Amino acid sequence: MDYNRFFSDRIEDLKAEGRYRVFADLERWHGGFPRALHHSPSGAAEVTVWCSNDYLGMSQHEVVRTAMKDAIDRYGASAGGTRNISGTTHCHVRLEEELADLHGTEAALLFTSGYAANEATLSALGAELPGCVLLSDATNHASMIAGIRHARTEKRIFAHNDLADLEAKLADLDPAVPKVVVFESIYSMDGDVAPIAAMCELADRHGAMTYVDEVHAVGMYGPRGAGVAAREGVMDRVSVLQGTLAKAFGVVGGYIAGSAALVDFIRSHATGFIFTSAMPPAVAAGALASVRHLKTSDVERSRQQTLANRLKRMLGEAGLPVMPNESHIVPVLIGDPVRCKRVTDELLERHRIYVQPINYPTVPRGTERLRLTPTPLHDDEDLAHLVASLREVWSRFPLRVAA
Repeated sequence: MDYNRFFSDRIEDLKAEGRYRVFADLERWHGGFPRALHHSPSGAAEVTVWCSNDYLGMSQHEVVRTAMKDAIDRYGASAGGTRNISGTTHCHVRLEEELADLHGTEAALLFTSGYAANEATLSALGAELPGCVLLSDATNHASMIAGIRHARTEKRIFAHNDLADLEAKLADLDPAVPKVVVFESIYSMDGDVAPIAAMCELADRHGAMTYVDEVHAVGMYGPRGAGVAAREGVMDRVSVLQGTLAKAFGVVGGYIAGSAALVDFIRSHATGFIFTSAMPPAVAAGALASVRHLKTSDVERSRQQTLANRLKRMLGEAGLPVMPNESHIVPVLIGDPVRCKRVTDELLERHRIYVQPINYPTVPRGTERLRLTPTPLHDDEDLAHLVASLREVWSRFPLRVAA
């Protein structure tokens, strides 16, 4: 077999479908975000970034940067091993304690990413609980799907945020069988929010655990930024909360929070945790500083919500197809992969706006979109420039319009 020919042909297929992804070579600098230098063959140009998951701009915050620099000087660059073998530093321990306190749980456990946390935890739960059935929302993240697949146990898929379908699938199972209901609190591509309280109620009624991915909510919602479950007063009914340090907290890494017994069980059985080197101490120190800051400061959350709501209103008034939701995510529907790529290319080349096209498999075919994420560091001038630029691009393309 000509392997390289196979690889090249598959890449050409992606390009023909409009789904080939190009990395933008961006150079962010302290004090400049949401500006960045975009490096391309024609040179470097300043752009405004509108699709970052650094939702609150905490990667730029003085307390985070200072904590990371101090930790580098104090501890060096690496943890030096897995958590089991010399890689557990005092920074890791303090961060886990801080995360447990944030969520009001007995314990927390760090992972190198949110993806790793989901994959390792769900695969361990599904594989180790005898006869376990994993019930998964139809639009769960790829990392959750990977964990469920690797568990090699029975799974049931329920319609997105559909309580009746979930209840029917729970009722169809033997009451004695271990069950885990797996869902997200905020779905990042549509920005819609799960009915967490009702899902916890159904799970309790049928003897199931709940596993809630809050990666797009931690730092952003609830008292002290503890997430949607905390905002709705049901955190005590969640069996496992999974979060990230790479979005609102502005660093990198993932974690779970739950009972001491559950966390110890995952620590001892999840191969994705056991055999992975620990995050660098400086990263843990930066995350610790960010979590502590956002526990007491509501300034960043409040401004981000204000700008997100303002942008949604401006897009609607401009006749642009913003997809309504109650979260901080601002999706704009295009519905075609080739046009989606053309729009983002035009925004970058003509208007110095960087937005990444969101295509299949991230979203279903026919629902391709832009995904805009205002931050506290954008301003009213940025919003006006974005909306005017989108209107200009829309005027030259046969695209969807708002109803």
